[in-house]
Amino acid sequence: MSPDTTKDMNDGSPMSTRITEQLTQAGRTIEHASFAIIDREAGPHGYSADQWPLVRRLIHASADFEFNGLTRFHPAAVQAGIAALRAGRPIVADVEMIRVGVSRPRLAHFGGDIHQFINDEDVIRQARAEDSTRAVQAMRKARRLGLIDGGIVGIGNAPTALLEVLRQMSEEGARPSLIIGMPVGFVSAAESKADLAQIQDIPWILTQGRKGGSTLVVAAIHALLALAEAQDAG
Repeated sequence: MSPDTTKDMNDGSPMSTRITEQLTQAGRTIEHASFAIIDREAGPHGYSADQWPLVRRLIHASADFEFNGLTRFHPAAVQAGIAALRAGRPIVADVEMIRVGVSRPRLAHFGGDIHQFINDEDVIRQARAEDSTRAVQAMRKARRLGLIDGGIVGIGNAPTALLEVLRQMSEEGARPSLIIGMPVGFVSAAESKADLAQIQDIPWILTQGRKGGSTLVVAAIHALLALAEAQDAG
C-alpha cells in the first residue's frame, strides 16, 4: 500500500489520507470524474496552473462554464490565500451559509477557523440604530475583534459587506491577507466587485458581474485548502 492511502473502515477499499479529498473512494471517483469532464469541456483559458483548480471548482459547484472567464485574480491571490490558510489565519464570512459550507476538518487541519456575525444581536441592533445593513455591521464587528487584518474575507451574498471592507481598507488601513469577493445580485454586486478589482496592494479573487454566491466562496476556499495541502505534501 502506498503511503498516501489507507483502508476505508466501512468497506475495506483504499482511501486517500489527504484531508481535502472526499472521504470515500466512491466520492473521490465521482469528484475526479467531474473535474475531468470540466477540463475537457471548458476549452482554452488563460489561467495559470495554480489558478485553474480554483476556477474548476467554481464550475463544479455551479455547473456554469461562464466562470471560465468571469473569474479574476490579483497576481498574488492564490499564494496569499495558501499562506494565510497554512498559517491558520481566520476566515471572516458575510453569511452563515459559508461558515456551514466550509469543511471544518479540512480547515482545522491547518489550525484555522471561520466566523460570521450577521445574526448577532448586537449587529442587528446597531444596523437598526444606524439604518445600515447587518452585513456592514458584521464586518465592523469582525474588524473590532481583530479578524480582518491578516485574515481571509469571503463574501458571497452581501455587496454592502464588500463595500464596507473596502472602506475599512481605504479609511482605516485594514489589511486582509485575501479577499474573496463573489457577492451575487442586482444592487451593487457588480459595482462592488469592480471596485475591488482596482485594488493593487491587497490580493483578491472575484467573479465579474452579477454572478456569484456563497456556494462559490465555499468552493474557492476548498480549492485553496487543497492547494495548501498539496504544497505541504510536495
